[in-house]
Amino acid sequence: MRVTTNRSPENTRQRILDAAFDEFYKNGFQGGSLNRIVDDAGTTKGAVFHHFKGKKDLGYAVVREVIHPRFKQQWSDPLANSTDPITDLKRIFRQGAKREIATGGLVHGCPLNNLAQEMSPLDEKFRQALEKVYVAWRETMAAAFDRGIKAGKVRKDVSPPKVAAFIVAAQAGMAGTAKNTQDEALLLQTSHALFDYLDSLKP
Repeated sequence: MRVTTNRSPENTRQRILDAAFDEFYKNGFQGGSLNRIVDDAGTTKGAVFHHFKGKKDLGYAVVREVIHPRFKQQWSDPLANSTDPITDLKRIFRQGAKREIATGGLVHGCPLNNLAQEMSPLDEKFRQALEKVYVAWRETMAAAFDRGIKAGKVRKDVSPPKVAAFIVAAQAGMAGTAKNTQDEALLLQTSHALFDYLDSLKP
């Protein structure tokens, strides 16, 4: 067990959430071990059950409080004020690919997509929590494409909601394919194909 000197309830809860995120990311929710979470967080099972009703409640909190904010920071926030979504999306995807390759994403995949594939058919509350993340990203992207049309950076006949839905689905598929193949070259190949699609949206 890790030794820690900060025993505040807020700190303990956050350490549990961070440890749970890592555990579920590497081993899936169903394969995730509460014992490993407790050990990695440097706490006790009593502390886990003080802050969370059980493993599922902890999983919902990981989606709300860890995955959603990280996803928002990495994928949605850079588009929040964009008027040139094609250029900005290319940059976001390039940065995302480098980050995933550097931090093990090629091996473990996308944490959001992993949980969606694993838990959405099994638990409605999980599905709803995960869908909120996808909805927020689609809405941010659609708004960026709408601004891009008005700024003359995107073709006027483009439907922002349809494009946003397709790109989010493409990103999930790219992450899943890369996870399965463990092939950096394939991830880059699919990224370039997406870039070709984005370029087709220019006026």
